[in-house]
Amino acid sequence: MATGSDHRDVVGYNVQAAVDTKHHIVVANVVTNRGHDRSHLLEMAKAAQAEIGALGMITLADRGYYEGEQIRSYAPAGIIPMVPKPDTPPAPARGLWAKVMFVYGPETDTYRCPAGQHLQKHHATVEAGKRLKVYYNQKACSACPSRPLCTAGKEKRIRRWEHEAVLDEMERRFKAMPDAMAVRRCTVEHVFGTIKGWMGATHFRTRGLKKVATETNLTILAYNLKRASQSRESPRHSQR
Repeated sequence: MATGSDHRDVVGYNVQAAVDTKHHIVVANVVTNRGHDRSHLLEMAKAAQAEIGALGMITLADRGYYEGEQIRSYAPAGIIPMVPKPDTPPAPARGLWAKVMFVYGPETDTYRCPAGQHLQKHHATVEAGKRLKVYYNQKACSACPSRPLCTAGKEKRIRRWEHEAVLDEMERRFKAMPDAMAVRRCTVEHVFGTIKGWMGATHFRTRGLKKVATETNLTILAYNLKRASQSRESPRHSQR
């Protein structure tokens, strides 16, 4: 598979797992040879939902799963996504104001910049298959003393996905659940850490996607059986 940092093919497998936050039981898993997680978010959430049978289920995932179309597809499935935005936007890396500093006003369909000016919608474009609206205020930017802090161009341009309201709503949920990512780390990372500890943090013993998937299934089955046994012996153990 191709990794994010090195597009040359490497011999490896990407193990996906959905874990119940109460008992730390793996409820769904799959093995792929795709080096990124972005296309697996909805697939794994639906698989977990089918096992648990829960409507309104909240899915906690890390930044690697952040993909707009995947997140937008959650609503018809009756699942609530919680995926944080990647924290590496290009503007701050160049010493410029980040997009998050520009506040969107749904009532006026404009962005307010840190200098207090409003960027209006001018046209739409399509990038990577997504329809985007482009906002800017050429007149205000041309006379703005803060422009060197804002953009390297003639004016600041903000691109907004046509379904970005879905992502805005998810950000509001994060503000209401500040411990969401801590819960995720204590859940799925615990499982992977335990399994790697059992295996001696080594490679898979088999080769080929089908065989590795079987090896993974057997390993997770063993983990679940042991976890369930421990939970019966000590109810408190499953609540941590």
